[in-house]
Amino acid sequence: MNPWRFHGLTCQDPLGLEPDKVSQSLPGIISMRTIRVELGERSYPIHIEKGLLSSIGLRLKDLGFKGRAAVVTNPRVGGLYAKAVCGALEAVGVVPSGTVMTDGEEYKTLKEASKVYDGLIERMMERASPVIALGGGVIGDLAGFVAATYLRGVPFIQIPTTLLAQVDSSVGGKTAVNHPKGKNLIGAFYQPRAVFIDPDALKTLDTREMRAGLAEVIKYGVIWDEGFFSFLERNAEKLLTPGDELITAIERSCRIKAEVVGLDETESGTRSILNFGHTFGHAIEALSGYGTFKHGEAVAIGMHMAARFSAMFNLCSNETVERIRDLLLAVGLPVEAPDIPASAFIESMRLDKKVAGSRIRLVLIRGVGESAFLKEAEEAELKGFFAAAAG
Repeated sequence: MNPWRFHGLTCQDPLGLEPDKVSQSLPGIISMRTIRVELGERSYPIHIEKGLLSSIGLRLKDLGFKGRAAVVTNPRVGGLYAKAVCGALEAVGVVPSGTVMTDGEEYKTLKEASKVYDGLIERMMERASPVIALGGGVIGDLAGFVAATYLRGVPFIQIPTTLLAQVDSSVGGKTAVNHPKGKNLIGAFYQPRAVFIDPDALKTLDTREMRAGLAEVIKYGVIWDEGFFSFLERNAEKLLTPGDELITAIERSCRIKAEVVGLDETESGTRSILNFGHTFGHAIEALSGYGTFKHGEAVAIGMHMAARFSAMFNLCSNETVERIRDLLLAVGLPVEAPDIPASAFIESMRLDKKVAGSRIRLVLIRGVGESAFLKEAEEAELKGFFAAAAG
């Protein structure tokens, strides 16, 4: 890889792969787990396999890509994996160009997106040139938004390198940037052509990031599958390292999300349950200043709050709340909200995308694995909930 393509980014090779050899052979297909998101002509695969980054060039070639490709990453992820990914692309004749965006949720903005547009225009990327998101949820959301809007839409590839991105944000086609008033308020539904998940990439992830990703994993058990939730309870300690238990959790999470997205792509009904805990969580992120809490940390707190809200109105039992709380704590996630005035909390929640007719709607539960559902929350109910929590 020529250094100028990533503006002098210093690249390591933690996978031990030489750029001119990384794509000469495909790993054994026996170990690959493939899930399809069924959306008619826009269906696409999610491939999960250890060592998958080493064959990414051949995977893209199989999809028909040639010529140029744009890789969007950040300094940390690019430093770890850009050399291997770009070498794999070059080995099959795909010419990569890189754009490094600033790391952090607070930089998921139109201003940062504009820098990516500048790079695509300067390199004269065409409609057949894929935009490849190499990184976590921030990279995927912003790169996907750019892919959806550059030249009215160019191919988009997800290579998620964080647990949260692997199990959640890389699947389903939600792309967005933040606004100072709220998270993900500017965006589009734009499906990727494929998602490539390499669990080995998690070996370089710090413990806090791993825990943040587990919040979304736990969410799937709560809203969809009690058996999966029980599996997570039994294996809580093992989920913080990329072993068989975690790979199983990644696969099951992706299957659940693929199933839900296949039923409701644009969140007009069923898909809204994937936002369990997110209305409270997004408010926590916005009011605390983006970057104070990891997204998964805020969602963990939000899930506990949503479960308590459900129990307050006898929709679920206190035992259900305790079970959710105990699993969140078992993997090291926070459950208590920061000290934010109720009025500010409610005002921020009004900007949530599920609001309809100026009414705040929350995803609530009847039990672990029992049908989650969307319910309007009266302002008086929310005030009572925050008052009870403060007392």
